[in-house]
Amino acid sequence: MSTALEIRVLKSHSDLQMVQNLEKQVWEMDPLPLHQTITAAQNGGLLLGAFIDNEMVGFSYSFPGFQHGKSYLCSHMLGIHPDHQEKGIGAKLKKAQKEIARDMGYDLIVWTFDPLETRNAYLNLSKLHAICSTYIENCYGEMEDNLNYGLPSDRFKVEWWINSPHVIDHHGVNIEEEPFKLPWKTTIDQLPILDDVEDEIENISDQQKPVLVPVPANFQHLKRENYSLAMEWRLKTRKVFQALFQKGYAAVFLRKSDDEPVHYYLLTQRKHVNI
Repeated sequence: MSTALEIRVLKSHSDLQMVQNLEKQVWEMDPLPLHQTITAAQNGGLLLGAFIDNEMVGFSYSFPGFQHGKSYLCSHMLGIHPDHQEKGIGAKLKKAQKEIARDMGYDLIVWTFDPLETRNAYLNLSKLHAICSTYIENCYGEMEDNLNYGLPSDRFKVEWWINSPHVIDHHGVNIEEEPFKLPWKTTIDQLPILDDVEDEIENISDQQKPVLVPVPANFQHLKRENYSLAMEWRLKTRKVFQALFQKGYAAVFLRKSDDEPVHYYLLTQRKHVNI
């Protein structure tokens, strides 16, 4: 980037109005109410803006969460202006969020993302070293924005243990055996299809072997080309992830493929992750 990127904490009314404007540009939907974001900022939440030449090009919004006797920071939204995507701004916002949240006393940050959106998966798991062992069916119900329209809004709920060796030291998970790769094939149009893998899942989980779960490399392209196939991927991977999570697995990494229409989630037993 030719000009310096500045990231700063947002608290003022004018700052949060800029967030609203950016929300509209990113998602083309009604923005969060100002009274909500202001209240979060004043009560343990954290809003960050990324600026180039005093123009907001990205933001993150998080608020306090509490469950099972544990407090954490719930990172609800991260948006980058369409003209500034693919420049690493999202990763820089998350890094700043981690450092400031740690200073605020948090050691856990959680958020959700669509498990079939591999760009988000690569950032969240492979670069930030979050993990996931929670799958939420149709988390937000029917959504009308361009990315989510027409499919159940299933989500991974990821955990970012910001003080753990897994995050601080970038210690990968120790995989001592070759993961089992779930089978897939392609249509006549070279679109990927996931095989029926119920029996394979049962055998793998009994042996506690690491698993590679394929997902479309470009889910939005697949959805445009073949909606019914996109729905099939949603429903089949839902069963796969739910079955593996129930048997103690966690998604810890997204492995990109250069020559296949799929990328792969690496799942291992959660007890092997150093958190």
